[in-house]
Amino acid sequence: MDTPYGSERMPVWERPEPRPRATPVPLSRAKIADTAIRLADAHGLDGLSVRGIAKELGVGPMRLYDYVANRSELLDLMVDAVYAEIAGDGPQSGWRATVLAVARRTRVAALDHEWFADLLGGRPQLGPHALAVGESTAAALSRAPGIGGIDDLQRALGALNAFIVGALRREVTERRTARATGTELSAWQASLGPYLTRMLDTGRYPTVARLVVDGAHLDAEETFEHNLTTLLDGIAGR
Repeated sequence: MDTPYGSERMPVWERPEPRPRATPVPLSRAKIADTAIRLADAHGLDGLSVRGIAKELGVGPMRLYDYVANRSELLDLMVDAVYAEIAGDGPQSGWRATVLAVARRTRVAALDHEWFADLLGGRPQLGPHALAVGESTAAALSRAPGIGGIDDLQRALGALNAFIVGALRREVTERRTARATGTELSAWQASLGPYLTRMLDTGRYPTVARLVVDGAHLDAEETFEHNLTTLLDGIAGR
């Protein structure tokens, strides 16, 4: 297909699928992305390779390059497939309900696909499903009482996205740490525990000491909900 910029410059979502081949294993970008997601769910992004995906599909590695030019395009397809899960059934009744639903589904997706949290806030996410989620969220926030114009909307979106990215990356990191072996955790406690105790005993960090000694272990979901609703209260009340 001829384009003003050449087909190799077209985004992967707009590039036509290669013509089907008469082979025992038919391929498509959706099938490649689904396989890559399963492998990344099991082994993380570090364990993801074109060779591994090809082996899982039962094809030669070079066949995959007919569908994705490089690893970045593969990640783009994977991320947009997760955004399809986040999109759900579309807008809810009311701006707040829509934003809450999108944020909650994003959290569920990040916990189901931990590698997804690693990519949030990084490479621009411009696939059709990501754009649909972005449109739904922006349209909902634009109806919040505290949004008076495009500048307010940009700031509100920035605050919401920063919260979601930070909260999910932290929760995923804590989950990974909790899965670490007892030996690793014991080594960390043995090496830094006495130091932390000595520093807190100096009395120079009383609030940090209260958080360490008296702070409860907060439930991740409850904390996410509390902080999210606090943020939306602030946006609505500006």
